[in-house]
Amino acid sequence: MIYQHRLCSLWNRVGSGEIHKAPRKWQDWLSDTGSLTQKIELTIGQKLEVKILSDCRQNLKYDESRIFLFKIRRCRIREVLLCINNTPLVMARSIIPIFSSSGSNQDILRLGKKPLGAVLFARNKNKQGKRNNFESRKKYPCPKNKAIREIARLGKNSSIWQSSYKKYHDLPLNPWGRRTLYKLKGRPILVSEIFLPNLIKN
Repeated sequence: MIYQHRLCSLWNRVGSGEIHKAPRKWQDWLSDTGSLTQKIELTIGQKLEVKILSDCRQNLKYDESRIFLFKIRRCRIREVLLCINNTPLVMARSIIPIFSSSGSNQDILRLGKKPLGAVLFARNKNKQGKRNNFESRKKYPCPKNKAIREIARLGKNSSIWQSSYKKYHDLPLNPWGRRTLYKLKGRPILVSEIFLPNLIKN
C-alpha cells in the first residue's frame, strides 16, 4: 500500500537513532506523535495563527513523489506558517492527493486559516474527550492509524529548504524538521514541518 512505502533521502525514521543527533531542546518536538497545533498552544499558552503562503496545485519533489510510488507527480500543496502573535514558529508543507480529499474527506479542502491538525486529529479528539481517564501520552490525541514519521536537519542544498526559502526568506540555515505520512480515513497525506528558532524561545 502507498503509505507503507518507506520515506527516503535525507530523512530518517525517528526510531533509527537519528533523533539523538538533534539538540536535546528539539528532540521532544521532533519525536512527539500528537497534534503539533495543540502541543504549541499548550506549551506557550496562546492560540495559534495560520499564515497561508501558498495553497495550490504544484509539482511534487522527487522524494515526495517516490513516497507515492511515482503515481502522483502533481497535486494540491498547502504551505503555511504557524505563528503566535505574528511570530512564525513552524513552517509546514502539506501534500494532499486528489483521492485523499474526496468523499468524506472533503473538509480538508475547506481549511481556510485553520491548521491541518483540525481535520487530522478531530475525530480521535472527540472520541478521547468522552473518556474519563487520560494517560499522559494521550494529551495530544493521535489519528487512529499509526503515522510514519521521519526527521532531518535540512541543509541549504536540500530541495525542501530551497523551495521553503523562496516563500519565507527568514528561514534559517540547517533547521531541524520532521515529516509524517498520515492517513485520513485510510488515505495518505504527507506533512513536512520545519521548526523555527522562535519555537523554543517562547
